[in-house]
Amino acid sequence: MKVLILGATGPTGGRVLASALEAGDVVSVLARRPEALAEVGDRIAVLQGDATSVDDVARAVEGRDAVIAALGRGGSLHAEGLFTGAARAVVKAMNRAGVKRLVWLSSYGVGETIRTASLPQRLVYRTILRDIYADKAASERILRAGDLELTIVYPTTLTNDPARGAYRAAESIPMRGMPRISRADVGSFMHKAAHDPEWIRRDAVIAD
Repeated sequence: MKVLILGATGPTGGRVLASALEAGDVVSVLARRPEALAEVGDRIAVLQGDATSVDDVARAVEGRDAVIAALGRGGSLHAEGLFTGAARAVVKAMNRAGVKRLVWLSSYGVGETIRTASLPQRLVYRTILRDIYADKAASERILRAGDLELTIVYPTTLTNDPARGAYRAAESIPMRGMPRISRADVGSFMHKAAHDPEWIRRDAVIAD
């Protein structure tokens, strides 16, 4: 598969990239800092650009079979329009290029997933993470309004632990406490979902 990865320089996107390379995919990456990918630069096509720019994304997605977006704000609690800006750009660019398949990283607790959250989760999502979650929810409305073969992935609290390979992935998972999931498992799942037609136009909540 020819795949474009957005957010590949981040901790979760890097795991998507590793899974794609291990599987032998033909990988392109759009990155603001291409130098951050120097270690694998000879194995991928790196295009410098911004995921919120329609022209940059359109240039990168041309000829691809799928897009996997694992964008994040690092340690910041403020979205600053990243997710809504990227959603607008990705939808327009994919439509322009005629590419349909999109796997998009969100967070558990965004949108309708809050309905099955535990009380501790709801307290965190509605206070500390309120700004980022609002922008993510708005971005998903933009994505769902398009005609893409969309999968939105909702991981619970992310860790940097090694992949376990054993996790729950379903459209809805009732929660207790504060379940976690490793970035390695999320990256692996997102890559597999891009290849698997079973997840087209379905949401995926993922947790240990």
